[in-house]
Amino acid sequence: MTFQKTKPTIEIKLTSLIQPHFFKFWKSKQPYSILLGGRGSFKSSTTALKLVFKMKQQIQQGHKANVIVVRENATNLRDSVYNQIIWAIGKLQMTNEFIYRVSPMTITHKRTGSTFYFYGADKPERLKSNTVQDVIAVWYEEAANFKGPEVFDQSNPTFLRQKSPWVSTVEVVWTYNPPRNQYDWINEWVEDVKTDSDYLVDKSTYLDDVLGFTTRQQLNLIEKYKINDYDYYRYLYEGQPVGLGTNIYNMSLFHPLNELPEDDELLNIYFSVDSGHETSATTEGCYGVTERGRVILLDTYYYSPAGKVNKKAPSDLVESLYAFEQRNIERWGLDPWKRSADSATADYALDNEYFKRYSVKWHHVAKTTKVAMIDHVQNLLAQGRFFYLDTKANEIFISEHRRYQWDEKTIESDDPRVIKEHDHTCDALQYFVLDNRRDLDLKW
Repeated sequence: MTFQKTKPTIEIKLTSLIQPHFFKFWKSKQPYSILLGGRGSFKSSTTALKLVFKMKQQIQQGHKANVIVVRENATNLRDSVYNQIIWAIGKLQMTNEFIYRVSPMTITHKRTGSTFYFYGADKPERLKSNTVQDVIAVWYEEAANFKGPEVFDQSNPTFLRQKSPWVSTVEVVWTYNPPRNQYDWINEWVEDVKTDSDYLVDKSTYLDDVLGFTTRQQLNLIEKYKINDYDYYRYLYEGQPVGLGTNIYNMSLFHPLNELPEDDELLNIYFSVDSGHETSATTEGCYGVTERGRVILLDTYYYSPAGKVNKKAPSDLVESLYAFEQRNIERWGLDPWKRSADSATADYALDNEYFKRYSVKWHHVAKTTKVAMIDHVQNLLAQGRFFYLDTKANEIFISEHRRYQWDEKTIESDDPRVIKEHDHTCDALQYFVLDNRRDLDLKW
């Protein structure tokens, strides 16, 4: 007598994975869902689980089912939605059923060919010319970072036309953290659509976690935000558009040091440049990151041509910058982990001259919006981790940050701008933070 082996039945209890807050979204029959809320509210992970579950249902019936996942920029796909879908597949015990590729970025079911397709909205032609058939769902992650609702207006008709014959509607989901600017386009867009019966609009925060997913370490970090910068906490974790105000930074979060802490070793140093032209200043900052995660401004170089008859030529400036770097490399006994610079520097003679003389290139930062770049710095500040050596050289850095403001004429708009005066060290700090978010534990 022979016995046929059967696979053990794996029981997956969805109620142990989905916060009760999201049951309405999970069961919703509305074709459009907008999930907004603070960081750590599980809106993205719940969306990933739902989309994988919807595909699983189709796969079990032998149907081919495709899901489209879009972020504002293709460079952000792998570290966010791609890994989020992989996580959800694992939670539903399906890891070995898929093939995972990053070029092109797809996750494909081996037996049915059902696929998750990942796109960046920075290449809209790929969205509008999409030829994927059998679409059951579309997910726009970090929707507030898109240029405007016209991206959805142009893309959705394409995906809806390619609907799977096995579903009644293509489910479209938007997830995002509300921007702190109440005049941002997405706030107005959501206000317009939330009265439409086809739309489910849901807001969540980390306080909706009743399953205990939020760790004690995460809760302690949230408490630091709450203590250090309450408005930033409200924006980041409660998802409230707290407004911009005119002063950009809370200067009490810039902590002075007379010397480096004896109990916190300096691990790496970084340089960041904001280069000027004939009438604009050039500055370079030297930053250190310590074993305990402190970020310390160690030294500042600053040259302004204002009021000078004989201004420094690029050849003179690169000598000064090189000397500044070498002095800090010797002082701290560390080679720089990265040299960051404005992407516009590539068009300026300073960059080429530096490479010609010293065979060293700065890494050019892919700038985002000014609001987003400032937000990364505010995130670091609100954690209470930014310090500066209280030296003569660093005085200009603190002085410029004290004066750094939003232009009042633009605050009540969806395109707020800073006053472009005395902002060179401010820009250099933003380039440093933006270019090293992973090293600074600011990128998830």
